[in-house]
Parts: sequence; structure tokens; C-alpha cells
Amino acid sequence: MNQNYPQILSHRQKFPALANKIYFNYGGQGPMPEASLQAIYNSYQEIQNLGPFSGKAGMWVENEINLIRGAIATELGVSPDTITLTEDVTVGCNIGLWGLDLQAGDHILLSDCEHPGVIAAIEEIKRRFNLEFSTCPIMATLNDGNPVEVIEKNLQPNTKLLVISHILWNTGQVLPLAEIVNLCHTVSPTPVKVLVDAAQSVGVLPLNLAEIGVDFYAFTGHKWWCGPGGLGGLYVSTKAREELHPTFIGWRGITKDKSGKPIGWQPDSRRYEIATSAYPLCRGLREAIAFHHQWGNPTERYEKIKELSRYLWEGLRTISDIDCLRTAPPEAGLVSFKLNNGKSHQQLVADLEKQGIMVRNILDPDCVRACVNYFTLETEIDKLVAEIKSICPKI
Repeated sequence: MNQNYPQILSHRQKFPALANKIYFNYGGQGPMPEASLQAIYNSYQEIQNLGPFSGKAGMWVENEINLIRGAIATELGVSPDTITLTEDVTVGCNIGLWGLDLQAGDHILLSDCEHPGVIAAIEEIKRRFNLEFSTCPIMATLNDGNPVEVIEKNLQPNTKLLVISHILWNTGQVLPLAEIVNLCHTVSPTPVKVLVDAAQSVGVLPLNLAEIGVDFYAFTGHKWWCGPGGLGGLYVSTKAREELHPTFIGWRGITKDKSGKPIGWQPDSRRYEIATSAYPLCRGLREAIAFHHQWGNPTERYEKIKELSRYLWEGLRTISDIDCLRTAPPEAGLVSFKLNNGKSHQQLVADLEKQGIMVRNILDPDCVRACVNYFTLETEIDKLVAEIKSICPKI
């Protein structure tokens, strides 16, 4: 594999966090490039120089919000008016879950691979509004089976919403979202809405959400985009916006009359935004997105991620104590594996961290997850594989 080491080494030097560790936790939080760190710091200084609450500062904030909304929209293949700025994926999912006018007896379907935060929200919605929800066995399709067929079998006449991840956070499986959306929108006279947890797909997959036709797509900037924690977003299609009501409400989402009284909602996806945010993060995320484009476009980066995840998968398969969850090369940057000797995954993660190698354990399924990005080095992968070979007999 020719990784063009001079170019990638120069690129990696712009990430301060990569100087003293071998990092495989991009699916949890990506390290920020120096340009993002400096942009955030400089932005805070600029706001203070302008006067934190002044007309000039207000114009600065409005400009930064418009710029990051536009940058995100370009990455997702949609128009800026469909993007709501949020703090993270979970907030975006909650906007979609609580804002639909679901009635007692309506059914929500989700996969058995969704994040606990989303599951907890659905359980509370069920309790409050006497809804129904069930899970479909998507995990079983990792190596054999058709997830679209599984979803179709589990849709019910009263299903109003499917909650699904584009890339499953635990197994790394990439779901065929366009086919899933088409199924849900055509399965009955009343289309089933699709809410996507995009925590692991934004910054990994080349995306055109307008072509996919998804209703809601919740994402964050702090994982694969390597932006700051605390800034993410929710895509709401123009059609779905007609049925999604604001739940969290504040001055950013409303329109006012001449006396300042609220009279309605913003005409686009700004209606789901609330109030004051850490606005310097906007420039930090914009710098992170632009930084990745210095290396390659989304398709080029995705292809490199797949090459490196295959390289890791092949290396792990040489270890007798390890079973990879996938029996074929991974489709994205998440590579999940388990010990077949009955030993503790948590202990393996802890022992690797002592050696400066960062991975994480997952509880369901019980496994270890390592994430590679397009700028991960083959030598780092070799080191991870060698350390696991060394550690496994000792734990």
C-alpha cells in the first residue's frame, strides 16, 4: 500500500494530539488540527475586542453561523436552509423524536444497534405518550442477511418512524440508507419517516442527502470531522419540516413583530435552534472541514479509510486469540474485534493505553473497537497488532 508518507506525515504534524500517542478513537472524538484550535482561540479574542454584546459582535456571529451552515450543507449535498445547528448528535435526534406529532398507539421501529442515548429518549417518549416501539435484528446481518428485508419484515401498519444509524457505532456496518429510505417512503399510503443517527458517517462517507431522500439526519463535528466538541447539526428535509414542530424553543428559532413579541417560527431549519451558543466553535469546525480537503475530497478520503481498515482487519486476523466481528473487510473506518480466549476486553483496552495506544471497548456486542482515519499510518496499525499479540497471552 503506497500511502505517500511525506505528504501524510506533513499532514499529521498539524494535529498536536497525534504527537505522543497512537490514536484509534476517531469514532469517539477526533483530534483537532492546529488550525481549528487557533481559529477558536482567535475568535474568542475577536469577540472580546468587538465587545461581547455589541452590534459588531452580532454581525460577526451572524456571519460565522452562515458560513458554517453553508460549509456543512456543501459536505452533505443539501441546501443551507435545511441545516439546524446543534450541540451534538443526541440533541439532533431529540429534536426529531420529540418534534413529530406522534399519537398514542403509534409505533417507532429502531435497530438493535442504536446508541443508548437514543434508546433512552425513545423509552421516555413511549412512557409519556403511550407509544409503542420495537427493535429489528440488524446486528445479525453484519456478515449474512439483508438489512432492508429485516426492516421491511418489522415495519407495522402503525409504524410512523424508523430510527436507524447510517454506520453502526458498535459493529461498523454500513447500512444501505437510500434503499431503506425508499422502502419506508413507499411501504404504505402513509410514508414512514426516517431519522438517522449519523455519528459515524459524517466525515467518513461521501454524502448527498438530497439524493438519498432521508427525512432527518443528526450528526456531530467532533468525531470524523475532527472539529471541536459542542457543535453538530440536524438535517431536516424541506418536506419533513412541514411535520416537525419545535420542542426546544428560544430567540434564534422565532420571528418577532415590531414590538419584539414572538409571532412565528423561522421559515427554515433555524426554527429548531434555541439561543446563545459557543460561536467560536463555528470557525473551528469550518477550519477542520477545510483542512481535510487539503488532503483529498470526500471520496478519496473514504477510499483511503477503507484501505487502511482492511489493512488493520487483515493484521488482526493473524492473531490466534482474536476474532474480527466481520468476516469480510470493513466498509468504513470502524474495526471491531473480540478475544476468543474468554479474557477481558476492558483489560486489553487498558493495557494498550499504557503503551500509548488508544482504542475502546463496546458492551453490546462485547468487543473492542479500533477506528482508522485516512491519515492513520500503516506503522501505527502494525504497532497495534504487535502489541495485541504481545498482551493477549498475559491477560
